[in-house]
Amino acid sequence: MAGLRAVLLALLLRSLPSAGSSADSPCAVPPDDRFDCGPERLLTRAGCEARGCCYVPAGDGGPPWCFFPRGYRSYRADNVTATAGGYAARLRRVVPSFLPADVGTLRLDVALETESRLRFTLRDPARQRYEVPMATPRVSIRAADLLYGVRLRQDPFGIVVFRQPGGQVLLNTSVAPLFFADQFLQISTSLPSRFISGLGERLTPLILDTAWTKVTLWNRDMAPVVNLYGSHPFYLVLEDGGSAHGVFLLNSNAMDVLLQPSPALTWRTTGGILDFYVFLGPDPQSVVRQYLDVVGFPFMPPYWALGFHLCRWGYSSTAATRQAAANMSAGRFPLVRGDGCGAAVGTVWGGSSPGTALQDVQWNDLDYMDAKRDFTYNRETFRDYPDMVHDFHQRGLHYVMIVDPGISSSGPPGTYRPYDDGLKRGVFIRNATGQPLIGKVWPGPTAFPDFTNPETHEWWHDMVKDFHEQVPFDGMWIDMNEPSNFVEGSQDGCPDSSLEKPPYVPGVFGGRLQAGTICASSQQHLSSHYNLHNLYGLTEAIASHNALLRVRGTRPFVISRSTFAGHGHYAGHWTGDVESSWQQLAHSVPEVLLFNLLGVPLVGADICGFVGDTSEELCVRWTQLGAFYPFMRNHNDHGNRPQEPYAFSLAAQDAMRRALRLRYSLLPHLYTLFHRAHVAGDTVARPLFLEFPKDPNTWSVDRQLLWGAGLLITPVLEQGQTKVSGYFPAGTWYSFTGDSTIHSKGQWILLAAPLDTINVHIRAGHILPLQEPGLNTAESRKKGMTVVVALTADGFARGELYWDDGESWQSFEKGDCTEILFLAARGAVLSQILRAGGHLDGILLETVTVLGVPSAPQRVLANGVPVEDFSYRSDTQVLRVSVLLPMWEQFVVAWS
Repeated sequence: MAGLRAVLLALLLRSLPSAGSSADSPCAVPPDDRFDCGPERLLTRAGCEARGCCYVPAGDGGPPWCFFPRGYRSYRADNVTATAGGYAARLRRVVPSFLPADVGTLRLDVALETESRLRFTLRDPARQRYEVPMATPRVSIRAADLLYGVRLRQDPFGIVVFRQPGGQVLLNTSVAPLFFADQFLQISTSLPSRFISGLGERLTPLILDTAWTKVTLWNRDMAPVVNLYGSHPFYLVLEDGGSAHGVFLLNSNAMDVLLQPSPALTWRTTGGILDFYVFLGPDPQSVVRQYLDVVGFPFMPPYWALGFHLCRWGYSSTAATRQAAANMSAGRFPLVRGDGCGAAVGTVWGGSSPGTALQDVQWNDLDYMDAKRDFTYNRETFRDYPDMVHDFHQRGLHYVMIVDPGISSSGPPGTYRPYDDGLKRGVFIRNATGQPLIGKVWPGPTAFPDFTNPETHEWWHDMVKDFHEQVPFDGMWIDMNEPSNFVEGSQDGCPDSSLEKPPYVPGVFGGRLQAGTICASSQQHLSSHYNLHNLYGLTEAIASHNALLRVRGTRPFVISRSTFAGHGHYAGHWTGDVESSWQQLAHSVPEVLLFNLLGVPLVGADICGFVGDTSEELCVRWTQLGAFYPFMRNHNDHGNRPQEPYAFSLAAQDAMRRALRLRYSLLPHLYTLFHRAHVAGDTVARPLFLEFPKDPNTWSVDRQLLWGAGLLITPVLEQGQTKVSGYFPAGTWYSFTGDSTIHSKGQWILLAAPLDTINVHIRAGHILPLQEPGLNTAESRKKGMTVVVALTADGFARGELYWDDGESWQSFEKGDCTEILFLAARGAVLSQILRAGGHLDGILLETVTVLGVPSAPQRVLANGVPVEDFSYRSDTQVLRVSVLLPMWEQFVVAWS
């Protein structure tokens, strides 16, 4: 008992000096350390001092003029007790705040969930408040051997989380007062470093600017400028020495996150509870995995989803849509034999005759619909729509079309089943009078399905099923699901209530929560839209994912604009209405990297841009970069100049073709990376700092990206450039073309980058499985394979291949797959079958290319049999071996 008392006394930290115990004046706070005392409005000196705060005028855009003095009192922690999972305490507000509807007593629960994950919550014990309806891990006992320690400060209350061993403080909420009112919750923390990433969706560098930056999380249909389509209240901080930690606030209300130079961070949210997870890493890759342990690992996409997708708003008929697909495979976009990944894999990919092209998925925007209504098609311009999709399937193509959440409500009763049936089944969001809220989107007056209602999921499934029986589409593109609304709130406006006009409105574009969307006071099955708004896209993605799984019986493919934490478990994302500009091209790299950190690896921007006319050079460079987006789609707005690959000069077509074939040759590797994301929480596209956290030069690099750990892509992102500078972490890097090697000490290197080239380098120590490109993924999967071995100085390399039928649900979980480990050491490369399925039967290994062989081999053996057909280049130290070995059997290729 005495030991327990000692622990609890230590938790209260009564011996720590208070912030106000300094001999300095309580207002003698350095500018960078000042926390705003007037978050909801600009205060005069009198108004500021009436709150007990300090007033020091400063320049615009910098520190607040009105700020909290040291030791500003808010809550006091009492009754700290040990629980089965950690600790609990009662927090009591000792002085009233300046906010309406203060919550006077709070309950703190601290759960030591795993050795690297801490959870703490602050709730109102007297009243059930809204909490995010997300299933998270349930842990009932405290973990041992913790990587962290926890201390509580009594008055004013604060929680401190620090590393063990070492004592590095990661979270310290005592730096500013805690606020917990009905519609305003605020908590601040110090940060151990200014290198912070996360807090999406935003269009900024990957590392956030801590110089008084505000990040607003409130999903909005907004071209990428302010608060964007998704909300992810998770951040990752890089610490000195290469360690990292992460923090996730499980709260879906409108919020601001403020960063300041001290460095520190303040969360301000308009409702719910404070429900925090802290992830201890200790490295950044582990932080991401620990975050995904909570919100869910990414779904496994079908293989065809990794191919090239083509779309535009303006394919106004089946004839126009067919023509676009035909042009991709006709003489207007010829494939030249022998281009692609040639030199690196030591072979010339043949088998693709002139007049063929690489495309897997054809899309349609709103053009296919009858009067822009979901689950309909125009019986004139798209009269042969079902036949068109069947024809695509016969050619090995897949088909995806747009579906918006807004359901047309203006037709006479009995004329439009989605609305009639939805009305009967009570699936629509309701206004204050209990009637369906009517807004306006593309078809005119619309009702909005409530995807928090289980009945809505059944109704959505029925609509998807009925339409699929007419048109056998393969995936769904769900757009406008913030939800977007062309009138503010509803056609009848919104009530004058505290939900529409809360005491604090985050920095949303338009200054009102209902701007560009529906009324915050509208009612859904689980709560008000005020609480659920940021979950709308996620809940629609879940409904669409589940409907497709039931209807098609194979892996669902859903691409959504609006997202929230956990979205990647169900769907992918495209980055919205980006402009056709060099700036937006460059911004797309950090955004793709950001979404991989957020657990949404299937992500990409509209190649060549969506808004405005592209240029030939921009489209070539964007296609080259887009070949390394995990999700690759060229999409264009109506009225713009054509930007399909076949729409440009022969030289531009050739450059784009090379990029496409490069991607298709790498699809086995990319598919394996998605498997690792699905089963282990790895990233697919990753920033350099995730792989090299101990090299601080990598921390701010966001104009390059890695695929996995072994492939570095350095794109050209500026107009008129034929050279590009890239950072190469210490080690050996082989050009993918096999014609040069970089031995880096950790340095920037200037690379040649003519218009037909994107620089790709393989990291020494890695083995990549490649495959000869076919016309599409269905054809490619039947072609021969190549293994590229990039040796370290001591002759070692490692790689893997995951393979299944490419579309069955839970192939890995059911064991219906093949897993191969590749190892190279001491002058040999071998494969080891870890799990054997039948899907590789008939596929041959045709080439082994070894990079970094120091001297010419005199003899090569394949499974102990001498090989005559091999070559070696002493200038590049590349060994190429031609073989015909079954991929479904283990092999050894040795050289000496």
